[in-house]
Amino acid sequence: MDSHQTYRLIRLIRRFEEKCLELKADGRIQGSMHLCSGQEAIAVGVCRALEARDALTVTYRGHGWAIARGLPLVDSFAELEGRESALCGGRGGSAYFSAPVYGFLGENSIVGAGMPIAAGAALAAKFDASGAVSVCAIGDGAMNQGGVHETLNMASVLRLPLVVVVENNLYSELTPIASMIATETLVERAGAYGIPGTRVDGNDADAVREAAATAVALARNDGGPSLIEAMTERLVGHYDLDPQHYRPRGEIESAMTREPLVRLRPVIGERQAAELDREVERELDQAIEEAEQVRFADTNTVGDHVYV
Repeated sequence: MDSHQTYRLIRLIRRFEEKCLELKADGRIQGSMHLCSGQEAIAVGVCRALEARDALTVTYRGHGWAIARGLPLVDSFAELEGRESALCGGRGGSAYFSAPVYGFLGENSIVGAGMPIAAGAALAAKFDASGAVSVCAIGDGAMNQGGVHETLNMASVLRLPLVVVVENNLYSELTPIASMIATETLVERAGAYGIPGTRVDGNDADAVREAAATAVALARNDGGPSLIEAMTERLVGHYDLDPQHYRPRGEIESAMTREPLVRLRPVIGERQAAELDREVERELDQAIEEAEQVRFADTNTVGDHVYV
């Protein structure tokens, strides 16, 4: 994937989420959303290092991961609107996208809860010798969850083909991660589990892809798990209604000078960037139009598939 393709995919993710906000304002999407604006290069870079057989588990901030993994835009919009999409039939909504056919084991709104799921996929791959790798994306705050530590320890002991990507956007919900840990970095914790770790510029899709490719190759060749700390900054609130009063004055404006699209535009040129922007708009508008031809989920079936 060259710089033009990278720019287009990141722009597609960015504008997809902005379109979702517009649809919510029109009453066509219900509930809160956790957007990944500013963090898109991590998902794009990691997914470029994966094969179709690999598994991917992510957080509730997962729209970008879903699109980077190849989930159709029409189905994604339909799912968010509560329509009978081919994903979760309108039951998943923003925080529970799931599409195993795309190797996407889904999002999870419980912090760190995707880790045991990802480890399960890695264990299955080890048992059936499929050569598949399981990747789990978590936020920086998840690194303080007990289940995450247990999973990292188990993965190390069993040498599971697991790659953990920590999206460090400097905030654990509304709290600076720096006030929650006593170490300089999160990646240095990898050594305590006897696994390799690396810290990478999460706003550089090529740097992320290179780090992910190394970790994936290690896992695929029975080298065990790895941890990648991808440094980034979100350009929006923790969720779409977050007023962000806790962020210092000027912080967001500063972050906007370093975000992935701003960095890529000079590389591909303003004329090409503008053309790609127009292509993305046309693709998204067409997807929304098609999604709204999908019928709404039948509310009489709301209890189906619910067991507890």
